[in-house]
Amino acid sequence: MATEANNPINMNSMSSSLQRTGQWVFSQDIPTDVVVEVGEANFSLHKFMLVAKSNYIRKLIMESKDSDVTRIDLSDIPGGPEMFEKAAKFCYGVNFEITVQNVAALHCAAEFLQMTDKYCDNNLAGRTQDFLSQVALSSLSGAVVVLKSCEILLPISRDLGIVRRCVDVVGAKACNEAMFPCRIPPNWWTEELCILDVDFFTDVVASMKQRGLKPSSLASAIIIYTERSLRDLVRDHSGRGVKFSDPENNDSEERSQQRDLVESIVSLLPSDKGLFPINFLCSLLRCAVFLEASLASKNELEKRISVVLEHVTVDDLLIPSFTYDGERLLDLDSVRRIISTFVEKEKNVGVFNGGDFNKGLCSASLQRVARTVDSYLAEIATYGELTISKFNAIANLVPKSARKSDDDLYRAIDIFLKAHHNLDEIEREKVCSSMDPLKLSYEARLHASQNKRLPVNIVLHTLYYDQLKLRSGVEDKEGAVVVLPEAVATRGQVKADASLAKENEALRSELMKMKMYVSDLQKSGGAAGASSSNAPPSNKKSSKSTFFSSVSKKLGKLNPFRHGSKDTSNIDEDLAGVDITKPRRRRFSIS
Repeated sequence: MATEANNPINMNSMSSSLQRTGQWVFSQDIPTDVVVEVGEANFSLHKFMLVAKSNYIRKLIMESKDSDVTRIDLSDIPGGPEMFEKAAKFCYGVNFEITVQNVAALHCAAEFLQMTDKYCDNNLAGRTQDFLSQVALSSLSGAVVVLKSCEILLPISRDLGIVRRCVDVVGAKACNEAMFPCRIPPNWWTEELCILDVDFFTDVVASMKQRGLKPSSLASAIIIYTERSLRDLVRDHSGRGVKFSDPENNDSEERSQQRDLVESIVSLLPSDKGLFPINFLCSLLRCAVFLEASLASKNELEKRISVVLEHVTVDDLLIPSFTYDGERLLDLDSVRRIISTFVEKEKNVGVFNGGDFNKGLCSASLQRVARTVDSYLAEIATYGELTISKFNAIANLVPKSARKSDDDLYRAIDIFLKAHHNLDEIEREKVCSSMDPLKLSYEARLHASQNKRLPVNIVLHTLYYDQLKLRSGVEDKEGAVVVLPEAVATRGQVKADASLAKENEALRSELMKMKMYVSDLQKSGGAAGASSSNAPPSNKKSSKSTFFSSVSKKLGKLNPFRHGSKDTSNIDEDLAGVDITKPRRRRFSIS
């Protein structure tokens, strides 16, 4: 009779299968003479019935020091009490069902009990072997289920070769389905593999590689497996949808299993480029960062993302940057390394092709990445933990020549200054140090000139530059000269153009005179200084005052700093790019 151990707590937990065992054992007229212990379950059985089929039990009884063995401990039997019950039923000739779910465990139990054909013809091990070959391993689904059941039977299931047989069958049949689909949808086989443990999945992937399965099919299987196995960590690509607790509050064992899973998946990724969606790689990187995976795993993912960075969107870059609740920044170092790796690669390619970043020769892919980086900075600028150094570190990764316009960078800087309103003047200047005010569009300069959040020197730069362009007859609106058809131009506009051209010419003439005078003074050197000391002071002062006053009156209209700073020491440098020989005719938009 099968009973529970003498523990009143376990009496209520006796399984129905053990109760049924008691029924068929009671049907025997001969009283039981041995109790078999399997864990907490006790089975009252007959020695001669067990010995007839199990060579292992026969040896235990014969080799025992006690002449009359009444208790046998079989707690180590694979499958536990449930599998021993079926083995005992087989010894008693009671029918039971072998299925794909229990055949592996039953075969391991039969081998453990030495219930083989070598000991007794048509024994349990032979029956389970036939079922594996003829039924369980005849289909992909059946082989996957058997392989899954082997997870709790290690290492005996691997030692008996069951795992190897299942892996070979699954690999072969999966390859056949991938190359010659016979069901809809064609990738149904990838879903079947999702129930496997990562170690068995790794074995299956290796088997498929040996059989020459295309990398794209392997990638599809890995993506589906990852999304099913790390459902809560990978499925949300926005970075703001899944509420997840802090790492230190998570169960350490669960985190350790997830970490091992991520590292195993990364090691499985085929080396071919472009096989995996960018958001998948970014999501996997966020998992690796969040779970504190190995440095090798994170570096591998960062390298793969950097290879396709020109196709990465802002949303993709945001995935590894935020925690799963989207409330705070998770990691910026990974994004910085990704951008840095891409830029270094572009520099090497540029040098090889004879290009030079310093001369503004940047590839179209680098220019696209520059726009993405600026937009990325605008997205993360509002977060309080983003420091000035981190902001500038990312902004300065992209060469200045890769930005044809700094409008997007200006937008990111403005958002940062608005979110960090407690910065002083020096700190605001540091934030703006990565931006070139002269590379802003007309609309951006107009906005900057009225932006109270910007430091004073940036505002003055934009005003000064705009005045120079305005006075030289250049209307830079969206990087082009706005042309109005002559037929639409009014007579008043023509007069205004002529008047402005005449005024510009006069201003340039006065400026040239002043430059020549200053040059003569510098050439004369000490001699001019000595002669001037002997001359009457009143006349010399009068002549100098007359000349500079006439020039200052003209330049007063030009100087954009007449209400603020008087520093015009850099005017020559800024005028170097302006055509001062002949004024260009200004044209205006009709809009």
